[in-house]
Amino acid sequence: MIDTHAHLDMPEFDVDRVQLVAAMTAQGITSVIIPGVAVDAWDKQLEIAEKYQWYFSLGIHPWYVPDDIDDAICKLDAKLTQYRQNKHLVAVGECGLDKLHNWSDKQLLILEKQLELAQKYQLPVILHAVKAHQELLGLLRAAKLSRGGVIHGFYGNSIVAQQYIDLGFKLGIGGLLLNPSAKKLRQAVAELPLNHFLLETDSPSMSPFDDVNHRNTPLTLTRIVSEISFLKKNETVCILEQLNKNAVQLFEL
Repeated sequence: MIDTHAHLDMPEFDVDRVQLVAAMTAQGITSVIIPGVAVDAWDKQLEIAEKYQWYFSLGIHPWYVPDDIDDAICKLDAKLTQYRQNKHLVAVGECGLDKLHNWSDKQLLILEKQLELAQKYQLPVILHAVKAHQELLGLLRAAKLSRGGVIHGFYGNSIVAQQYIDLGFKLGIGGLLLNPSAKKLRQAVAELPLNHFLLETDSPSMSPFDDVNHRNTPLTLTRIVSEISFLKKNETVCILEQLNKNAVQLFEL
């Protein structure tokens, strides 16, 4: 299994990261993509990724938009140049739009600049989208990214999903799918072809609805795969093979 979105560099994992990795290996979780979120967090992220030979992306999350956007983009550009030959650099991101957290034109501006970098370096983009699908879709239509990317933590309906798919994007499916109340998402997963989905957890965030008081980990992947299999009325092994293939193709793993 490949967790295409897990923040395993975060402090929540500093106490027992080694033990968690051993448990992941025992469950057949062979690879992880650690997304970048902020300029001052990249160094630790890269250190952890190198230690465990995990994949990573570099970007600026909408929660961490700095005052000096031009300076931050220059630093991101330099970091992407530095690591462009590193086989473990697989995307630009996590970047995107979030209307529930410090929403402003700055989010739009810094996202536009990161989309330009994704095109410059011919990398897919990992996108965060909260209550901002129409704004994000507009930016993506204008950007015309050649490598596409993924809408991480997708929670929309089939209509919104199809709009992203038409632009060449895949949909990151995580623990929210386990919640019976997530009817629109569950219907979208049931209806849409499997080749449009990626498997992710967003660890340590987005814990399953029945375990919200504990941090999330990649070990949740097994439950997510089983739920997709249930919704698709298919064998788990077939589901897993296709989801792994989707990740390998998009990120050229």
